[in-house]
Amino acid sequence: MITSSDLLSSFHFELSEPSTIQQRTLLSLKSPRVWRLSIVSEKFVSAARPESDEGVQYHISAKRGQIGSYVFLPGDPDRVPKVAKFWDSAHEVSSHREYRIWTGTIEGTMVSACSTGIGCPATAIAVEELSRIGADTFIRVGSCGSLVSDLDCGDLAISTAAVRLDGTSKQYVESEYPAAASYDVTLALIEAAEKLGRKYRAGHTASADSFYVGQGRPGVGGYLPPHAENLVQQLQRQRVITMEMEASTIFTLAGIYGLRSGCVLAVYANRVKDTFAVKGEEDACRVAVDAVRILSKWDADRRKAGKTHWSPSLSFRSP
Repeated sequence: MITSSDLLSSFHFELSEPSTIQQRTLLSLKSPRVWRLSIVSEKFVSAARPESDEGVQYHISAKRGQIGSYVFLPGDPDRVPKVAKFWDSAHEVSSHREYRIWTGTIEGTMVSACSTGIGCPATAIAVEELSRIGADTFIRVGSCGSLVSDLDCGDLAISTAAVRLDGTSKQYVESEYPAAASYDVTLALIEAAEKLGRKYRAGHTASADSFYVGQGRPGVGGYLPPHAENLVQQLQRQRVITMEMEASTIFTLAGIYGLRSGCVLAVYANRVKDTFAVKGEEDACRVAVDAVRILSKWDADRRKAGKTHWSPSLSFRSP
């Protein structure tokens, strides 16, 4: 019988860069799986600013200088290294709660990936804390359910805007406020999908707080409240092409804070055909990474021209 002492004796202990406020002990077996124990001090700046004197953000356990301005936002922590494998270099920064962060470079540009977990409340925390330490461009790399027949499992959806069915974004601003992706980030995602030859469709998504009833799936015992019975059909009439659980808050917060945002999703479910398959994740990761390659070049062209907004003529000269 293996005891807890036997298990602990098989671990290799390492201590990350010391901090007077927060320390992290890394426990790892000789396998790809890494186990972590967070030791968090009770001392922070204030209740309104839960960060250390060094600027380490409480939830994401990172500070300025550790994060690139371009940040990928997968929901699943295990998707972070799947995104990072397409970078030129990468290393893990932190892992606390659902927030796993890697930072690296793409053609000399510093980038990061931070998992958000499932849903808008945790996603809002990630956007809040990341933006406080230098992030200004966010690309969600997630999964969704398709509401149209020609967007099958394994295809990609690029979200141009989101129906705000969530509650989190309404904590920030009235429901009439638009949740729209940034035009240049969206164009970079489309350009990347085209160059890679991936099947995709661009259009509106709807972000819900619930995977089951909130997206019109029956709950236990077939439970479905009246307002959810025809939700899918209603969204289809409004030409919404997908449903997921995070984009609306990312888009809304980016709009309020003057940041940029975009979203590429792998289709895992087709609600028209009633099919479900976990496919397309790697394609979504690849498109997101190549979009940043493209976007960083467009940003350089914009800065060189002294412009506030990017336009095609800055990067594509007429013959």
